[in-house]
Amino acid sequence: MAKATVFDEAQVEERLKTELPTWRLEDGWIRRTYKTAGWKGTLMIINTVGHLAEAAFHHPDITASYAWVEVRLMNHAAKGITASDFALAKKIEEVVMWQPGLEEGSPLSGTPEDPRFAYIKYEK
Repeated sequence: MAKATVFDEAQVEERLKTELPTWRLEDGWIRRTYKTAGWKGTLMIINTVGHLAEAAFHHPDITASYAWVEVRLMNHAAKGITASDFALAKKIEEVVMWQPGLEEGSPLSGTPEDPRFAYIKYEK
């Protein structure tokens, strides 16, 4: 298998700006912190990311606490940020931040505003 092309810092920053504005570059990783309403939401995000990572066979590092999850991506074999990292980050972002109730014409109502059902803190 050919070694993946590693993006330099300027390329990573530009791609984050245009493709993943809620992600950041820090210490050689692209990172995203998701805020949750508590442990239930934290576990739901971890399990979602785990499923996507296994399906992609590309595994991020994850750090979690009661009300947040940080996902970090860097291609360990290539020792840098590659197209694989961006592809998985985009899929994670799409799935975790999906709000069907905001989609025009969606038959799905989405999570109610009632705090009893809250599990993730969506950015407004």
